[in-house]
Amino acid sequence: MRLDARKAVKTLRDRNVLPDQCRAALLVGSAARGWSNRRSDLDIYLVSAEPWAGPDTVDVRVSLDPDVVRQHTFHADGCDWDLAYWLDTQVDQMVAKVSWAEYDRVRADSNDVLLPREEAFLGRIATCVPLLGEDWVARRRAEIDGSAFRSVLVARSLGAAGRAIEDGLGQLEDGDLHSSMISARLAFGHTVDALLEERGEYDSYAYKWRPRRFQAANPAALTFDEYWDVETMRDFDRDDPKKWINNILTLCQDLALKVEV
Repeated sequence: MRLDARKAVKTLRDRNVLPDQCRAALLVGSAARGWSNRRSDLDIYLVSAEPWAGPDTVDVRVSLDPDVVRQHTFHADGCDWDLAYWLDTQVDQMVAKVSWAEYDRVRADSNDVLLPREEAFLGRIATCVPLLGEDWVARRRAEIDGSAFRSVLVARSLGAAGRAIEDGLGQLEDGDLHSSMISARLAFGHTVDALLEERGEYDSYAYKWRPRRFQAANPAALTFDEYWDVETMRDFDRDDPKKWINNILTLCQDLALKVEV
């Protein structure tokens, strides 16, 4: 699916859902990356100076001031348009959260820096398609590129992988093979996310796009075929689950050593 920027802006204006002081309108998500299909929604971020006061909105919480982002959905041109209204000052706050001055490895490891919605916003700036506000996007991309955002996400994923590895080993020692398998799969997912984030492929909470993100990142430490074999449990033997679990946990430990925070 390809979206015509002028037509999209006209649609937003005709429906009176484009803020008067809109500083940027960004197509994000799968449609921005050319990964969407005929059933996909259009995800659009609208950034303005003043809070949106339009009708039929749903408030979702963020850890910012103000602490809500308003959302609105409508159907046009055969698909749903999902709009999220952000304030420019909220973007300032998110960028400030990941500044080098604020960077703390321990806090990043504990996943206590950004909410998923905030992380997704900053990560999608790199791959968005500006419908309005190209200069705004260029400025924000430069700010994020120069921040500790990548390191925050890599540290978060490695921390989650490490905890899952420890869980898997403990469960394996205790004979709890079912739980240990789940922990091994979690450890592998977080480790792969760290590999991708190191190379600037963010949006890890969108699990369904991990294969696409992997192909885009093309990390040197792991081939796509190797990744896909584990993701699909190709070598798993029901008669010897311990072998698969040990192999995956060892692989995660080896890969983690190759990732720079």
